[in-house]
Amino acid sequence: MAKRKRQQAPAADIPAVAEKPQNKKAKAAPATTKKTTKTNGSSSAALKPETIQLVAGSYDQVLHGMTAELHNGPDCQFADTFLFNAHSSAVRCVAVSPVSARIPGQGQKVLLASGSTDERVHIYSLSAHPPPQDRKSRALLAKVAPRPILENPKNREVGTLLHHASTVTALRFPTRAKLLSASEDSTIAVTRARDWSVLSTIKAPIPTAHGRPSGDTAPFGGTPAGVNDFAIHPSMKLMISVSKAERCMRLWNLVTGKKAGVLSFTRDMLVQAGEGKHSSGEGRRVIWGHVDGADEFAVSFERDVVAFGMDSVPKCRVMPFKTKIHAITYISMGSGSDKQQADEEEEAEGKGKAQGDSVMAVSTEDGRVLFFSTKTEDLEKQEGGEDEKKPLLPLAKLIGQVGGKEAGVTSRVKDFAVLRSNLNAGLLYVVAAGSDGKVRVWTVADEELRAGKVQGKLAGAYETHNRITCLAAFVMVPRPDDAEDSDEEALNEDEDEDGEEGSDDSEDDSD
Repeated sequence: MAKRKRQQAPAADIPAVAEKPQNKKAKAAPATTKKTTKTNGSSSAALKPETIQLVAGSYDQVLHGMTAELHNGPDCQFADTFLFNAHSSAVRCVAVSPVSARIPGQGQKVLLASGSTDERVHIYSLSAHPPPQDRKSRALLAKVAPRPILENPKNREVGTLLHHASTVTALRFPTRAKLLSASEDSTIAVTRARDWSVLSTIKAPIPTAHGRPSGDTAPFGGTPAGVNDFAIHPSMKLMISVSKAERCMRLWNLVTGKKAGVLSFTRDMLVQAGEGKHSSGEGRRVIWGHVDGADEFAVSFERDVVAFGMDSVPKCRVMPFKTKIHAITYISMGSGSDKQQADEEEEAEGKGKAQGDSVMAVSTEDGRVLFFSTKTEDLEKQEGGEDEKKPLLPLAKLIGQVGGKEAGVTSRVKDFAVLRSNLNAGLLYVVAAGSDGKVRVWTVADEELRAGKVQGKLAGAYETHNRITCLAAFVMVPRPDDAEDSDEEALNEDEDEDGEEGSDDSEDDSD
């Protein structure tokens, strides 16, 4: 069982909302008070209260769990839920699974995986329901901690995976039945969640050393190696990976577990992306999206992002200015009018069918989360290329941002997550973790994404007092009335899907 401890800290650093004094002469004010304040395209009175579970990994070797309750008062209300002493060294990545299926008489669960530089992957089971509001225990905990603590006894450790021989760099739950983990030992492991057995190990080749690029962190005399990141296609049959010291990306067939191809980055493209002669030229992150009615993927480098079409031809460059990039993702835009349609889109995505266009979100060193449109009609042509046969890549359209100096955020956004509301149609939650130890929650409407004018609204900020390295989050579901209060966990209710396991061993290609 994982150890738990409560961390004493000052109250969350959230600016208080001062009440305006009433003016007796202004008796015409009732007309304004009856008006419904507009927030992100939806009336604030119509917004239903919702709770988000946040999990932050840190250099301090702990997993800090907290809940954020939104639309319940003027500010977002935060509370500590758990503090796991997860690893013996820095936590590098975290991932959460989809919420388990509804079973009568049982609560729903979410699996949490954390990877670290100690070569281990720890698995936890978290309750998908908001913690119980026990006033008596809450009052007792308030005496020892200045901020709310809502500890949930359903949150517990499941076990530890030891099948990697180096730092774990990336974790993904494509479905609740599978966990994929990448490591600096140049392998990607496919693990079955039912019994936590390794179904397949995809082996990426170790590149040949050609000098020591700038920023190389390999030991003296060693070779930079390891998988930086990977992205799984919605069909669950194709995967793209990027690795250290490789100026290329690799395609993998998840049905067979073998290499499907190698796509090299051209020198001209790398130069435009800010990867010069003394840069590594390696991809740092890779993601899948759906734009202009077709799938596309994007690869981020140290200071830029390049989007590719399904023909693997560079489509556009993203960053209009040079600043370091930390995390990227695609955001699927919903209709914003009907929750049932949003549920149908989510179900279609689980079956490998992309729905609606996507907008790209990028977090930066200067404290911003930027939103870009990569639609063909929104691309801006660039002039001034040295070679007419090799024109400059078009530039994606910047449609807005949250954070930044204007919002008082100056430290880098190390990681972020974008969640769709279950109860408020057309509303997104942008949760960002900064190097200053704060976790911030913004609300963004689909209307802002479609209109190309993203502004967002800061719902609240939470001070963790940890040096955050990674973040995971999910929207909690209401607890059913017939759920029993038992400690039995329904971890194995999900069966394998579509036979996407792959072979036990893959070829170690060196192309």
